[in-house]
Amino acid sequence: MKRGKKYVEAAKLVDRGTFYEPADAIALVKKAAQAKFDETVEVHIRTGCDGRHAEQQIRGAVVLPHGTGKTVKVLVFAKGDKVNEAEAAGADYVGGEELIPRIQNEGWLDFDVVVATPDMMGVVGRLGKVLGPKGLMPNPKAGTVTMDVTKAVNDIKAGKIEYRLDKTNIVHVPVGKVSFPDENLQDNYNALMEAIMKAKPSALKGQYLKSITLTSTMGPGVKVSVAKYS
Repeated sequence: MKRGKKYVEAAKLVDRGTFYEPADAIALVKKAAQAKFDETVEVHIRTGCDGRHAEQQIRGAVVLPHGTGKTVKVLVFAKGDKVNEAEAAGADYVGGEELIPRIQNEGWLDFDVVVATPDMMGVVGRLGKVLGPKGLMPNPKAGTVTMDVTKAVNDIKAGKIEYRLDKTNIVHVPVGKVSFPDENLQDNYNALMEAIMKAKPSALKGQYLKSITLTSTMGPGVKVSVAKYS
């Protein structure tokens, strides 16, 4: 794969053989970010889990202290009083049955997170084939299936992110923007890692965290030491 000149220059700043402490890794990621836009800082965690086994799945959510720097659009499936509650909390879209054809047939997906009250999951379930592959299906573990729609919307707007294993047993999560102060990115990173450590499956034998890489959207990956987590 041919890399652009900017990437090649940025990659020279990073020693591929070094496992950096988080604070040093964050500083490096920021320094190596060369794009003209405010890049997202991402954490990629390779685990020793086998997601094919339900007892080794990792899924949950954490509120980052300083948010992600992204404006998140929230869709809430609700009825009755919960519609007003969701609107008052600042949900971008609120509805029920009438949204199904719009999403299914018209391909409307102008939202980042979907929240649903438990009594609406029968309706939302019909969207499984559309929302599932995009990681948008509401889930109790992520706090997106709940009667407390006010808390759900407030948390998401405040910077709540969901983490889960992908098919290769890696967790990919944004922890802020390159424009964030170093200490804010460090706080967000610490909050994420605390949640990931708490989510360690009890059924897992062997090493939990195999590797951690910090990167910006267009920048090179910076390896982070996993020593303190082993």
